[in-house]
Amino acid sequence: MAQHPGIFPTFFLSGFECSTFVWKDRGRRDLSAEIGHYAKADEDYAMLAELGIGVAREGLPWSLIDTGGGGSEYDFAPVEPFLQAQRRHGVLPIWDLCHYGFPDGLDPLSDAFPARFAAFARAAARHVAARAHHGPLCFTPINEPTFWGYMGGEWGWAAPFGRDADYRRRFTAALARADIAAVKAIREDFPDARMVHVDPLIWVVPPRDRPDLAEAARRESYDDAYLAWDIIARLKRPELGGSPEVIDILGFNNYSFGQMEYRAGGPHAALAPGDDRIRPLCDLVEEAWRRYGRPCVIAETSGLKGGRPDWLNDVVSEGLAAVARGVDLQGICLFPAVDMPDWHNGAWLHNDIADVERQPDGTLRRVPFAPYVEALRRWQRKLNRATALDADPYDAVVDLGDVKRVASESAPAPDADWH
Repeated sequence: MAQHPGIFPTFFLSGFECSTFVWKDRGRRDLSAEIGHYAKADEDYAMLAELGIGVAREGLPWSLIDTGGGGSEYDFAPVEPFLQAQRRHGVLPIWDLCHYGFPDGLDPLSDAFPARFAAFARAAARHVAARAHHGPLCFTPINEPTFWGYMGGEWGWAAPFGRDADYRRRFTAALARADIAAVKAIREDFPDARMVHVDPLIWVVPPRDRPDLAEAARRESYDDAYLAWDIIARLKRPELGGSPEVIDILGFNNYSFGQMEYRAGGPHAALAPGDDRIRPLCDLVEEAWRRYGRPCVIAETSGLKGGRPDWLNDVVSEGLAAVARGVDLQGICLFPAVDMPDWHNGAWLHNDIADVERQPDGTLRRVPFAPYVEALRRWQRKLNRATALDADPYDAVVDLGDVKRVASESAPAPDADWH
């Protein structure tokens, strides 16, 4: 019997880029199609199983499946390749129901928005529950509502193309309201379903020559950055029905550009490596975890190009430092599993487990980045984690005792000098 039972079947997780936003100069996009994931689903999931990764964040896109106009007709055909591959290779999905995309013609600030999303969430949960190979059912109702508030509600990158801070805050609250409605709709049918609520960990500082902006930077770090989670957890706007049980599991996204110097109107400027204002990831994780007191995962993290192995080493070390402080860290998600294009210019980012190479015939070939894979293997061995999934990855819950033991014995010191 596990002494320290975890929530997920493996400590290391992964996932696939699945945005379906309406982009500023491109119209509706489907990143699962752009990375070739529909056609390569079996290959993509086989790679995860071979790497001992038994959990994957996966898109179940509202904007593509809700075809009825009134929210009552759904076409789940796009996700059938994912379901088949998950069953074949024994990988547990965390279904992402709204990754920056909502149906055309729907006003996110209207009362119709949460009602229609809740109806979709219920239908989606029923669909995958009838076809999944195991439980538990896991969902991220709305991905990164606070970040989407910025990029869609203030910066105008994607729909609904807001352009000011007031609209951004109202949009973020509307996303949180819809998220709460979806969780409650799903749990009416599946009370044991788990929710992973995902947003970036950020840290914002004033420019060195602008101490007058310190309060604005502090507000972004401690008020605006947590707005959606505060609503979902019922720390704010209790009339919307949030609770600790609704927020359930916290998903912290961590990228190098998440620590920033304040710019009026944003986006802010990422702090350069070695900047003495950078905070250890361990501190940010502990701070967010203590605010809500819920189990957590690092839900997305990745370095770029040749820096991926060093990035993984840094993030796992910081995660262990957080565990040593008592943080209930349930896993680390190497995201994405397969390369993705830069949203703005289309260049492949090389921030993945497997790079993508376009072949002369137009197909997209997956090429695992060997140094990154070897860094993962080293950590799996050190933490006594599986390096490949067996025939029944779910015959017992994962025991996190080895993670806690290594965290206690190695006592890694939080380190701000990582990038």
